[in-house]
Amino acid sequence: MSGLDYAAAARTLRSARRAGRTLDVLLSAKPGLSLADAYRVQDQMTALRLADGERRAGWKLGYTSAVMRAQMGIEAPNFGPLTDAMLLDSPAVLPGGALQPRVEPEIGLRLGRRLTAPCSVSDVLAACSEALACLEVVDSVWSGYRFTLADNTADGSSAAWVVVGPAVPLDDLASLPVVLSVDGEVVERGAGAAASGHPALGVVWLAEQLAARGQALEPGDLVITGGLTSAHPLEPGHSISASFGDGRWLAEVRRAVSSPST
Repeated sequence: MSGLDYAAAARTLRSARRAGRTLDVLLSAKPGLSLADAYRVQDQMTALRLADGERRAGWKLGYTSAVMRAQMGIEAPNFGPLTDAMLLDSPAVLPGGALQPRVEPEIGLRLGRRLTAPCSVSDVLAACSEALACLEVVDSVWSGYRFTLADNTADGSSAAWVVVGPAVPLDDLASLPVVLSVDGEVVERGAGAAASGHPALGVVWLAEQLAARGQALEPGDLVITGGLTSAHPLEPGHSISASFGDGRWLAEVRRAVSSPST
């Protein structure tokens, strides 16, 4: 145990984000911070969001792909909560208050019924009502995205917004191609298999993690299953889009030159 005051740590992270500033001193600077400690801080962060009137909307998976683990120097996956305030319809304009946003394409899975562990990929797909072309906008509170897995977990795995695009077929998600573009110029390509080998495999893992906490995936939950490319900065006045399935399905987000007020 680190002796960390979880509620106070959550308030510090929340206050910094609301003030539009990043933090230089990591929670892990205090000796003994464990991943379990980090999830307790995350839970306190979620409680603050819910107290402000936000509603639970699902979960994000972080670092399910080798490319994202390599980009960030993170050794294992994690997860964080999504709320209704984080969900944006595509095409979206990024809300104000972003600190250092980066964007990555992801496949979202919407649950049509309750899902508990143990489960298989087939169970996950059978429980899903739809798959969705998505963009995740991560926005770490830690300056320059310099953090450990525990610091990132405490910050909700950097979850900020999810741009929700059109539905894509649930079959053969692993081979679904994706092309990420910045201002219409292709910057990276990937496929659904980049997320744990299959997007539904990450949901199997998530169900196990939630079961250990006495929780389950609930009907209506949206799970974004991990980045299919590296994450690219979204600068003011620019846009990022992802086309899935050889251009058949598109998700797009734009950041205004001067971010709109929240």
